[in-house]
Amino acid sequence: MAFMLSSPDIAPQATISAPFVYGGCGGGNRSPALRWSGAPAGTQSFAVTVYDPDAPTGSGWWHWLIYNLPANLGELAAGAGAGDGQQVPKGSAQGINDYGERGYGGPCPPPGDRPHRYLFTIFALKIAHLELPASASGAMIGFNLNANALATASFTGRYGR
Repeated sequence: MAFMLSSPDIAPQATISAPFVYGGCGGGNRSPALRWSGAPAGTQSFAVTVYDPDAPTGSGWWHWLIYNLPANLGELAAGAGAGDGQQVPKGSAQGINDYGERGYGGPCPPPGDRPHRYLFTIFALKIAHLELPASASGAMIGFNLNANALATASFTGRYGR
């Protein structure tokens, strides 16, 4: 079985709806529900990222980084990315996104830009726990995820305003 990631809230290549758009752009800033299956043998933990490669920063934009998810997990409920961390599985950690906030920060591209791509990615990791400081940047978290990945699965949503 192939490693797969999906969402009942966002179809692949579809426009991301208002409940999942950043609050500063008039949305609900709620993380979508995510489901995955087919993780490779040896998976000890998971991580999820949401990244906008089209952000006009020269380095993209991290919207969500959550890691140290247990290996027996197969989904995150809608709203799991709340900044208070109350809905994340015990032992997991949420990194600081590029809004400077902990947790999920939805799409909010500059007005007039073409619709941006938002890459939702699940990482199956060969280690049970990433030892990272609470202040770790998206780049530092991303480096550690890629260095320890057994496999990844992704889908892309789009949003413009």
